[in-house]
Amino acid sequence: MTDFRQEEADAHRGFVAALKPGVVTRADGTVVFDADADAFLDSPAPATAHTGLWRHSRLASLQGLFQVTEGIYQIRGLDLANLTIVEGERGIIVIDTLTTAETATAALGLYREHRGDRPVTGVVLTHPHADHFGGIAAVLAAADGDVPVLAPEGFLEHAVSENVNVGPAMGRRSGFMYGSMLPVAPDGHVGCGLGPRLASGTIGLAEPTDSITRTGETRVIDGVEMEFQLTPGSEAPAEMNIFLPGRSALCLAENAVHTLHNILTLRGAEVRDARLWARYLTEAIDLFASRSEVAFATHHWPTWGAQRIEAFLAGQRDVYAYLHDQTVRLINRGLTPKEIAEELVLPPALDAQPSTRGYYGSLSHNVKGIYQRYLGWYDANPAHLWELPPRAEGERWVRLLGGAAAAVDHAAVLVAGGATDDLRFAATLLNHVVFAEPAECAARELLAEVYTRLGHGAENATWRNIYLTGARELVGGPNVPPRGGGRGLLAALTVSQLLDSLAIRVDGPRAWDLDLRIDWHLLDHDGTPEGGWWHARLHNGVLVHRRDSAADPAAGLTLTLARPQLAGLLGRRSLDGVEHSGDLGVLQRLLGVLEAPDPAFPIVTA
Repeated sequence: MTDFRQEEADAHRGFVAALKPGVVTRADGTVVFDADADAFLDSPAPATAHTGLWRHSRLASLQGLFQVTEGIYQIRGLDLANLTIVEGERGIIVIDTLTTAETATAALGLYREHRGDRPVTGVVLTHPHADHFGGIAAVLAAADGDVPVLAPEGFLEHAVSENVNVGPAMGRRSGFMYGSMLPVAPDGHVGCGLGPRLASGTIGLAEPTDSITRTGETRVIDGVEMEFQLTPGSEAPAEMNIFLPGRSALCLAENAVHTLHNILTLRGAEVRDARLWARYLTEAIDLFASRSEVAFATHHWPTWGAQRIEAFLAGQRDVYAYLHDQTVRLINRGLTPKEIAEELVLPPALDAQPSTRGYYGSLSHNVKGIYQRYLGWYDANPAHLWELPPRAEGERWVRLLGGAAAAVDHAAVLVAGGATDDLRFAATLLNHVVFAEPAECAARELLAEVYTRLGHGAENATWRNIYLTGARELVGGPNVPPRGGGRGLLAALTVSQLLDSLAIRVDGPRAWDLDLRIDWHLLDHDGTPEGGWWHARLHNGVLVHRRDSAADPAAGLTLTLARPQLAGLLGRRSLDGVEHSGDLGVLQRLLGVLEAPDPAFPIVTA
């Protein structure tokens, strides 16, 4: 029997004050986050939500300013993540900055209301996920001049990889995973497992001024000593834990939170290394547990007491190690990802720990991620080597079943039975019908009912959001939130990353017959060390670039500009202030074969 009383006490401990009203808006009054909308979670769980998820979501939605220990505060419940403040000699060091400038501004305002108007004297970014760096512009605007911005080695590279290169696709998938367009209600959105939900608003990115490159490095910011543990390949490709010896406090970034985390996140990302993740947690125990009086993370609530901290870290370590080792064992028995996901269960002692429950990550999709890391998408069955795409496969299944109406009738019998496995198969069957005959309303409506029932029964918040979002889109069509990144992200990219962002948008077939050369002469008066000549050539449908010390005599166009102007040209196609020589038609032909991403591409329909 799991005892949740300690979690309840920890989640409330240190409360100072809430933001009232708990609504964060843009300058024009548009709501970007409404914490007050979660008030219904104080009522008993209804039939439309799993009781475990309901309890966890209630604790994760508690909002306000909390004292972690002397001189350390967190603002929780105003975004998916937490904003942590460490008080220094002159001001405050901010650890992670929330998703948007608006929520970061509200968080700092709440802190200052109760602790005084202290300037920001440093920023530490634990890893390159947008809910941890997106509010950077607001935090730096509150700084006392230029301040250090620390991050783990590789931070900017991986922030760009996720949020720019595949940002459009990940944004669309995130809308399902985080339930961004679901109504916040007992039968709709009740949380994300890691926190209430992602805020909308203005997302920014800043290049770190200093990188941590090895475990054991230390820094002193505004009189506060920090000791770092690098954990690349754990919850993010670049990540680090932080120990504050003067406060006996351990920041665990997102490496140990009060839920099972993701080995492969459902929005899509690089597969994480469960084996390494477990080893980093062992290392954290060895390095910091006996010296720590409190451990806190960038999600959820802290854990107090050295013995409880060690037990918490050991439980988190053991769950990732168990999933890794047992998945590999079953791989070597010849089981496929689906088979492993059905067979593998946690030991009772781990399953009973509140912090290993699958509110965010799940055992089912985590073991599939471990399989993918080792063996890829192919399970060695020749039938799965060259399968038809969904619509073509669906059309053939529907013909075999005697037509769409017969298939829907069979699915209706499964749905009427109500057994979970029958609902799972009904989802598969009806998905074939929807892809085979997109106009078949009966199939769409019944599949929406199946997804709704599966969602309402899910303990995992992201599974619930995905099922319920799929149900809404089946009957109402795609409905996506506006993306908040754009220019704020482009402004932080290096020249090479900006040119890479062009290359991945080239419509190859349309560019097969083009041979274009452009010289980008970057000025260094904007402070960037990237001044000089950058040659770009579009040939064979591929845009390649390289840096050189001199102009390319074969270039058909030369553009002379500073890096901010390059970001503006690529983001807004603005030539303001850009000098040129040669044929501007070369640039127009290049821009003419760039394909704009589709932010609302179909997921549950053909």
